[in-house]
Amino acid sequence: MQSHASFSDVSELQLSVHGPVFTPADPGFAPEVAAFNLSTQHQPELAFGALDAEDVSAAVRWAAERGMPVSVQSTGHGATNAIEGGLLISTRRMLELSIDPIEKTARVGAGVRWKAVVDLAATFGLMGLCGSTTDVGVVGYTLGGGLPILGRKYGFASDHVIAFELVTADGQQRRVSKDENPELFYLLRGGKGNLGIVTAMEFHLFPAGDLYAGGMYFDGGYAPEVLRAFREWVPSLPVEASASMAFLRLPDMEMIPEPLRGKFVIHLRYAYQGDPATASEVLQPMRTCAPFMMDATGPLSPTQFDTIHQDPDQPVPVREHGFLLDRLDEQTEEALLRHFGPGVESPVLLAELRLLGGALATSADGEDIVGGRDAAFSFFMGAIAVPPVLDILPSVFSSVHEDLRPAANAGTFVNLHGHFVDAEDREKPWLPGARERLRKAKAELDPKNMFSFGHVVGLPVIDQTVLLEDVVTAGGDAVLNS
Repeated sequence: MQSHASFSDVSELQLSVHGPVFTPADPGFAPEVAAFNLSTQHQPELAFGALDAEDVSAAVRWAAERGMPVSVQSTGHGATNAIEGGLLISTRRMLELSIDPIEKTARVGAGVRWKAVVDLAATFGLMGLCGSTTDVGVVGYTLGGGLPILGRKYGFASDHVIAFELVTADGQQRRVSKDENPELFYLLRGGKGNLGIVTAMEFHLFPAGDLYAGGMYFDGGYAPEVLRAFREWVPSLPVEASASMAFLRLPDMEMIPEPLRGKFVIHLRYAYQGDPATASEVLQPMRTCAPFMMDATGPLSPTQFDTIHQDPDQPVPVREHGFLLDRLDEQTEEALLRHFGPGVESPVLLAELRLLGGALATSADGEDIVGGRDAAFSFFMGAIAVPPVLDILPSVFSSVHEDLRPAANAGTFVNLHGHFVDAEDREKPWLPGARERLRKAKAELDPKNMFSFGHVVGLPVIDQTVLLEDVVTAGGDAVLNS
């Protein structure tokens, strides 16, 4: 599916929408299509900045009439593979945000970032289930499941969605909830990028309560001791506690605090909601496993979530690769140290083990297709993607994955999957049953594969017998927001 827009076509789009339309010759085109990941350079034929759901509907109808593929971007944090051709719809101007403190719910437009929700919710003593950085878009994060800081206590962010508002490939706007289009509701929670564009979302918030969290840094020379302690510590953690540890090879840059600048360190991340004294006691085995360089754990406000993981707050060129682990045993520990331990020269800036389990293991509201519920850990690698490092990263990632394969899970977590290399790889976040339901819905709701960018499934090769109205009534969609 590929078509080129003429001057009259572009003029017709401009007349049918309220937001700005950009061609590659326009000064605003480059910033409109820019991704947070600077190594991903999108090259759509046109870019459009939607202001509301009506704009999105009009743009999708316009593209459908011309056989033009459509992609979607909000913050660009999930941009691992470049978009080439078609119409890119930017939703970053769709900034509707409201909170009902009585019902403890929030409603957001497709362009709202977690920081806006976290800051507003905090004024009511509430919090949302954001992840390691509040700079990402709420909608795209949640469509991929959304792995929260406190996920072991509350589950995935998608578990607590009340409703989506969705524009499908025919340009129609649909409300999707457990009772309205339930099959779509099933597929949207974890389905990510297949059959439409979410323009708004409603979801539950939670009492902020007592939060004890932060990070501890150890010199990388103690990696064997810290990793061994982590392996022995996590099985005993209560669901109130979430934890991860990362091998960090930090660059010598001013943005890095002086004690850590240019160093190889181990970063333990910890979050506990509950009694502060208990939270500190739970953390004690890690405090005593090796001498630490810095301990920044303690009482924390939800507005300070970003201080836990310390994710970059400025665009950087990166390549990423992630998968799931069923266990962390001695063999896995040895493999991690071979690749990332003391004395190892690795181009990987970050290699992270994030503990799963607890409430993440079960869906809070019926079925969904979130990956990782049956896994014990998420494993994720990131590296600065600049020559000559960029050329060797695929083989480095592949080597690590192969060495960890004995402990690896069959699935992957779509938001942390990273760059995909082929059609099979891009479908890997979904197990066969979920994949087939996505394919069936796509065949009915997007038979011309209009939404063909990002993590999408291929159209089924068999004839479909279910009518479009049946799928829509039952539900059936996924989205490309990021």
